[in-house]
Amino acid sequence: MVEPDLSGRVALVTGSSSGIGRAFLLALADAGADVAVHYNESEAAAGETAETARERGVDAVTVGADVTDPDDVDRCFDAVEADVGTVDVLVNNVGPFAPDHWADIELDTWHRVLDANLTGTMLCSKRALGPMREAEWGRIVNVGYAAAERAAVAPENFPYLVAKTGVVMFTRMLAADTQDDGITVNAVSPYVVETSDTFPEEAPRGRWAREADVVRAMLFFVDEASGYLSGENLEVDGGWLPEDV
Repeated sequence: MVEPDLSGRVALVTGSSSGIGRAFLLALADAGADVAVHYNESEAAAGETAETARERGVDAVTVGADVTDPDDVDRCFDAVEADVGTVDVLVNNVGPFAPDHWADIELDTWHRVLDANLTGTMLCSKRALGPMREAEWGRIVNVGYAAAERAAVAPENFPYLVAKTGVVMFTRMLAADTQDDGITVNAVSPYVVETSDTFPEEAPRGRWAREADVVRAMLFFVDEASGYLSGENLEVDGGWLPEDV
């Protein structure tokens, strides 16, 4: 696996107490970064993830925050900066979905899915940019969805698809806006990962993406040697062509 040298860097992964977010965070710890484990409700799991990261020989803290609340986001970054330093690597991983027909989704669920996926990505990125610009170095990786690149839509899980399409657009806009600042902004977009909650009938290449497949793409973008790559969206989908999403 690609493993950049992130010694002396600080990484924050949103939604990293479990699942693919945890895998992202531990991979960054393996690469030498001090890490911040973000959670919203899963404080105990976040603590366990932080302890696992410390076993890699790095500093690790836990931070609780609602990424859709600007004040909470500020408090989250303030806490990380006070405990381990300014954030050099940000992975915007929080991304709930609602796998129901759009007409059956309650309005609060609609807002929750769009806000957590898209607004949260914007708020965390905005807060991270000031210190990154001062340091003239930063890596932001947003988590999208493979079908978003093709603007695929379906009645089921529609707000998630809308949000992830927005994430890809935001990624490209922010990449253009930071091209002179030493910062790269890219997206990693899986289809279905082996730890997902639901699965379609057929898997590309006979299997679902492993966490390691998605982590490898993230590590590629945060590597020092990838500093000329920005505004890219790497689909980790096994060559899937969406007919039904």
